[in-house]
Amino acid sequence: MAKLRPSLLAGPLLFLVGLIGLGVGFFVFKPPQPGSVTQTSALVGGPFRLVDQDNRPVTEADMKGKPFMVFFGFTHCPDVCPTKLFEISQVLNIVEKDQPGITALFVSVDPERDTPDVMKRYLSSFNPGIKGLTGDQASVDAVVKAYRAYAKKVPLEDGTYTMDHTSIVYLMDGEGGFVTSLDMTKRDTEIADEIRRRL
Repeated sequence: MAKLRPSLLAGPLLFLVGLIGLGVGFFVFKPPQPGSVTQTSALVGGPFRLVDQDNRPVTEADMKGKPFMVFFGFTHCPDVCPTKLFEISQVLNIVEKDQPGITALFVSVDPERDTPDVMKRYLSSFNPGIKGLTGDQASVDAVVKAYRAYAKKVPLEDGTYTMDHTSIVYLMDGEGGFVTSLDMTKRDTEIADEIRRRL
C-alpha cells in the first residue's frame, strides 16, 4: 500500500488549523447577543476610569450598589445613537420607579469630538439618569475592550469621519457584573419587566 507523503498532508492540516483558529477567534471576540448569558459573557465589564458630562471622574467603584445599563455611541451619530438613547430614556422612566438607583452610562467612542461640554448639551434631551462618559483615547479604548465592544473610525469623502460601533445595550448588576444584553426592539414595558426579573 502506498504511503502518503508528509508534503501531501501539509495542505489539509494547515486548512484544519486555520478553521480551528477562526472558531476560537469568533468565540473570544463575539459580543453577547440580546438576552444571552454565557460563559463568555462573564468576561464582560471591568475597571474603568473616565469623566462624566460635568467633567467629574467616574470609575467602576462609583457604580457599586447600583444596577446600570451601558451603551457605546457618539454625539455625531445620525440615527442609531439618538434612537437608542430615547429608548433607554423610556425604559428608565418606567424602571426607576421600582429601582430608584438605576442609571445608564453612555460611553463615547469619539472622545476627540465628545468633550464633557458636548456630552452635557447632547444628553440634555434625554432622561437625566443617563450619564455621559468620555476621556482620553486610551481610556476609552480600554472600556471598549473590557465590554467586548467594537469601535472604528470611518473616514468620509468630505474629510470628516463617522464611527462604526457596537449598538448593544448591556445590563450590569450592582457589583458591576454582566447580567444580559437588552433587546431594545421590544416594547418599553417588556424591557422594563425583563430588567425587574433579572435584578
